[in-house]
Formats: sequence, structure tokens, C-alpha cells
Amino acid sequence: MSHLNREGPMPSPAILDQLAEALHEGVLLYSDSGALVYANPAASALCQGASTPAGSILALEALLPRDALPHARSEGRWSGHLSFGPDSILLVHAYHCPGDGGWFLVLLQDLREVQAYEQDLLRRHAELNVRLTAAQAKLLQAEKLASIGQLAAGVAHEINNPIGYVHSNLGSLQEYLHSLFALIDAYERALRSPDPRAMLGEIDQTRSRLDIDFISRDLPQLMTESREGIERVTRIVKDLKDFSRSERDESWKLVDLHAGLESTLNIIWNELKYHAVLEKHYGELPPVECLPSELNQVFMNILINAGQAIGERGTIGLATGHAGDEVWVEISDSGPGIPADAVQRIFDPFFTTKPVGKGTGLGLSISYGIVAKHHGRIDVDSQPGKGARFRIVLPVRQPRQAA
Repeated sequence: MSHLNREGPMPSPAILDQLAEALHEGVLLYSDSGALVYANPAASALCQGASTPAGSILALEALLPRDALPHARSEGRWSGHLSFGPDSILLVHAYHCPGDGGWFLVLLQDLREVQAYEQDLLRRHAELNVRLTAAQAKLLQAEKLASIGQLAAGVAHEINNPIGYVHSNLGSLQEYLHSLFALIDAYERALRSPDPRAMLGEIDQTRSRLDIDFISRDLPQLMTESREGIERVTRIVKDLKDFSRSERDESWKLVDLHAGLESTLNIIWNELKYHAVLEKHYGELPPVECLPSELNQVFMNILINAGQAIGERGTIGLATGHAGDEVWVEISDSGPGIPADAVQRIFDPFFTTKPVGKGTGLGLSISYGIVAKHHGRIDVDSQPGKGARFRIVLPVRQPRQAA
């Protein structure tokens, strides 16, 4: 179909000549018999190495390879390379038009210019790729820190709970120490008296008044609870440190995914525990080669989404399994499910089904990128009214070039 505007004015032959002369590409027009009809200056310069002693452009049959013209006549065009010496290689396109007795249009390009242009494109592509990679890394880190900020109140609550009862236990421990020191003082006075047995009644009275029997039963439990509280705070701080670690500080390593899942749950449990029952079905998993803090980010994003989808009360399922060279982590919820028209878009950047101010629309997009970086995939299954299920499938070992 012609794209010429037949209703508009046509350019004059003089304008067409000016345009052809301005081209860096060579333009040659031959009759069907091979007689040269037109050559622009660029063609004369490019074909200088193939000129006759008289300086004229060679005939069409001498310019092109033997099979070029039959091929152009049958197929409508021919493309190839011509070498006029080590410093002159041309990219050639020959077109055949059978109308009006037949014409051949030959276009010539200096291959060095084409290669220079391609090299410039590759350089620009590499620069854009570097910028894109840096932007993705910054976006990942920003979303990771934003998630930590979103969970700060919950994490503070999780830390305040053990700190609170450790503080209370220390108050009880201080009272117990006063009572124990008072009993020790009674024993010391009895030992220094001429007749220690005479003070047994006072010692028994002191033990009863200070309730030493209760202290002896409660003190070990108090110490155990305090130690567990401190360990709980230590785990939360460690998990926060893992999540906030920069990607540049991490390398590919063999990791227990179950440990990563438990670490993630430890961070976000305050977001889930008041309205979700967690059902775990862990299978046997081999160590998986991955970037652990990035996968933890994926687990956190999907678990938080599951908790937010449930609403007031529901169930979150967490299952793992191993099949062949792949492992999978499945996170499901009993929420209302994802609308059918949104399932195909949930991994698009900035797309969200949450109310304004409740989500950036980046969590699942970044999760998709992280899993793709690990040469894995995320499968989504959702039916309205029956919740949603996200299955993260990962290779046990990364391709050598990735690791």
C-alpha cells in the first residue's frame, strides 16, 4: 500500500536531487538493462575504489555479484557486502522495480559508519543498563526501608513486650535479693551466737515472713523468662539488621529457607497475630543458593499482603516443598481473593488494589524482580471469595554466570 499523499503537492525533481545529494548513503539508479541513470555524490565517493581508469562508476553487472541481479528480479531485493579493498567495505541493498521497463535502485552504506553507529548504540545501551540497574537497586533498598518503617511500630511493640516483663522480673529479683540477704544475715547471727540452735525459731520465723519457699520456686522461672525475653529482643534486632543490610554487602550463599521464613515471621508477627491464624506445612528442603535478605523481602511483602487481605480474622497458610532441581514456598490466605481483571497486573509497578495511602504498588513488582533475578518464578492462583495463593519457585542452584 502506498503511503504517498496523492492530494498534497509533490516535491519537484530539483528538491529530490538536493535531498539525494545531502544523503551520506550512496544512491544509484539503473535501467533494467544495467545502464546508469543517476548517482549522487556519496555513491561516487563510496565507489571510488571500484571505478574504471576513466573515473566512471562501473556498470551494474560489474558492481554487484553474479547472483545479485537474478535474485533481485525474482525476490524484489538483494542485500550483501562489497569489498573495494581493506579500507572500503560497503553494505549494499539492491531493489528491482519491474514497472516502466524496469529499474534497479542500489543503496550503499560505508560499513565502518554502520559499525560505528552500532557501537555507539551499544555504548548507550550499556550506560542505560548501568543506570537502570542502579535505579533498581535504589528502588529495592527504598522499598525495603519503607517496609521496615511501616513495621516499626509493630516491631517496637514486639520488643516492648519482652523488655517489659524483663524489667518487671528485675524488680521482683531485687525484692528477692533483699529477702535472701535478710535470711543470710539471720544465719550469720546464729552462727556467731554461743548457741546457734537457740536461734532456729527466729530463722524459721524469718523464712516464713519472707516466704523463702516461694522465692526458691519462683526464682528459676523468673530467670528463665528473663533470659528468653532478652533472646527474643536479640533475635528481633538481628532480623532487623538482616533486612536493612545493603545488597552490596551480600553475596550468593547456600541458605536454609525455613530459617529465612522464621526470621521474616519474627519481624512481622505483630502485623499478623491479631487477625490471622498461621498454619505451617514445611517440607524437607535442601540448602538453596540465593541472596537471603532479598528473598526475605519477598516473603515479607507477600505475607503482609496476605494479612492485609484477610481483614478482621482469617488464616494464612505457609508451605514449602522440593521437586527435582527446584524448591517452592507457598503463601496462601483466606481473604476475598484478587479480582480477575487485576491478576494480570498485580506485578506491574505502582499497581495496587489497596485504598489510597495503604500501599505503594511496588512490593509485588520488586518481589517479582527479585525472584526473576534468582531465575525463579511466582505463580498466582486466586478465585473470588476463596482467597489467593502465591507460589515462589526457585532453583536449588543458580546458573554459574549468575552466581
